[in-house]
Amino acid sequence: MYRSAAFLLSLFLMISCGTKNQQDNWLLFAKSNLMAWCIVPFDSLERGPEERAAMLKELGISKLAYDWRTKHLSTFEDEIKSLSENQIELEAIWLWISTPQADQLDSANQVMVDMVRKNNVRTDFWVGIEKSFFDGLTDEQKLNKGVEAVKSLHKMASDLGCTINLYNHGDWFGEPDNQIRIIEKSGLSNVGIVYSFHHAHSQIKDFPERLHRMLPYLKAININGMNVDGPQILPVGKGDSELEMLQTIKESGYDGPIGILGHIAEKDVKKVLMGNIEGLKKVLGEMGESEALATY
Repeated sequence: MYRSAAFLLSLFLMISCGTKNQQDNWLLFAKSNLMAWCIVPFDSLERGPEERAAMLKELGISKLAYDWRTKHLSTFEDEIKSLSENQIELEAIWLWISTPQADQLDSANQVMVDMVRKNNVRTDFWVGIEKSFFDGLTDEQKLNKGVEAVKSLHKMASDLGCTINLYNHGDWFGEPDNQIRIIEKSGLSNVGIVYSFHHAHSQIKDFPERLHRMLPYLKAININGMNVDGPQILPVGKGDSELEMLQTIKESGYDGPIGILGHIAEKDVKKVLMGNIEGLKKVLGEMGESEALATY
């Protein structure tokens, strides 16, 4: 009898706390929690740092994850200044590893790291690793090489006062379950995962289970319209699965930033972001997120 009563009490508390967490978590989808991603190389107008920061401020977006190409290195210090002047947080910087060893950065990545050091930037590096990095290796060998790579990059970032998060860019390293294995075997407590919907159309069906496994490490989620068969880049609100996925995220207790995409090189990125914001508002309306909607 006592055990039954205790079980019922525990169940009641879980339901009550879960309900409270869901009610308190409306800020997850507030406009202040939105982060722009893939807007630097994906912009038909090819805005410079000042124009880009002004655009984000006009749209009411206060966070930027910085995706770049070699040609943008020459203006990165202007980017830092423009973001600061417009009260926009540099949430993350993209770091793509294509060299045989992660501790041997290519020249472009090294320039970026040097500028981060020079300008005392404190941010996250979002790390992707090219498929060829693991060519010819068994799964266990891939795991060991991944662990060594992450340890090396973690030390580099720590020396700068920064952190690293692992990005789900596909292939072996981009598989979240492999990233969890790497993090756990590395023993590093402050390495996280970034999960982008547009690299995860094939994972829609088991998304709740994947989210549960990722949650202890999850630092950022970038949203997109979601269909099992794609296309890869689809405006939010145009897919058949993102509503359910966003509801699952809210119920999980995740409280990190929500990224919205540019990622269409032949279009004005301002219009792309506006379209995704409008799509998100539509989905939030269907979710009954009136408090979050009031922030737009």
